[in-house]
Amino acid sequence: MKRLLLLVITLVLCIPAWAHKPSDSYLTVRATSTSANLSIRWDIALRDLDYVLQLNSAGNGELTWGEVRRREGEIYKLALARLSFTAAGTDCPIVAASPMMLDKHSDGTYAVLSLSAQCTSLDAPLKARYSMLFDVDPSHRGLVQWVAPGVDTAQALVFGTESAEQVLALQPGGVWKTLNQYLKDGIFHIWAGYDHILFLLALLLPAVLIRQNRKWQPAPRLGGAFKEVVKVVTAFTLAHSITLSLASLQIISLPSRWVESLIAASVIFAALNNLRATVEGRRWVMAFVFGLIHGFGFASVLTDLGLPQGALVLALVGFNAGVEVGQLTIVAVFLPLAFWLRATRFYRVGVLIGGSLLVALLASWWLVQRIFNL
Repeated sequence: MKRLLLLVITLVLCIPAWAHKPSDSYLTVRATSTSANLSIRWDIALRDLDYVLQLNSAGNGELTWGEVRRREGEIYKLALARLSFTAAGTDCPIVAASPMMLDKHSDGTYAVLSLSAQCTSLDAPLKARYSMLFDVDPSHRGLVQWVAPGVDTAQALVFGTESAEQVLALQPGGVWKTLNQYLKDGIFHIWAGYDHILFLLALLLPAVLIRQNRKWQPAPRLGGAFKEVVKVVTAFTLAHSITLSLASLQIISLPSRWVESLIAASVIFAALNNLRATVEGRRWVMAFVFGLIHGFGFASVLTDLGLPQGALVLALVGFNAGVEVGQLTIVAVFLPLAFWLRATRFYRVGVLIGGSLLVALLASWWLVQRIFNL
């Protein structure tokens, strides 16, 4: 059992050196009360399309507009094969409505497809089926904003491998449905956000140890370690909640490239601090300061998800609560396991020192990627 737990810690520290936002595509589906047709805007990441269709014919890793435009027919063909709507049991044929365009999101350039679905009637709820990229990336999601006929507020839906077919209701689902949807989105993002997880773990690794005579020693009591964890997590939570709210409400805005670069830098700083304990005893201050930056990172994801204007505060609360639930789950697994292993050389040298060095190296690569837009 002990060997299994050691393996778990090692695997956590060996997270791949790719820490960008998970693969998502964005759909806005609109219907009007005067027509049975649907107007669809679909944003698909060029990196995802390149992975499936090998758009970069030059093989140099740099997509050009010419390379994308020449494959427009194949891109539309792929999209039309992965999306369908039915109304009252009858298929709604989907056609391209206008030429493809490009748009920038927080994590890169996206192809924008304009589609039209021709339904016989919208008197009964629609069914939508989505399967883009599920065969090559099971973690991919389709994020949908559905505007029903005669309704101003968009309904948010998330399509994944376990929810590939869903009903597009003609009336909004109410407070709890919106809250629950954004709660799940927040949990998913913190679990899939490797940079956020590694920053938090880098801060928590020394929590079960104390610094004496320039050496790390096991903490004598779980209560002391728990208190340190609470201080760090509370400071991080408070800080990113502040900037998440300010950015999502468009009160403050920072360039995404700066934010992502600073997040990578924060991981490096937190990891290297474990080697010399420069801010030992004040890690909660570091958690708060850098947590402000991480909040802007969370906000970019929430903005891309699409905030329903009629339930803006509710979506914000749900997403932030989801982030905290995901964060506390990580802490609940980490703390008892780390406290049990704290007196071993494996933890003090292998996990704390070796793991921190590994995290710093990974984050350094992320920093180079983000600064130079690789």
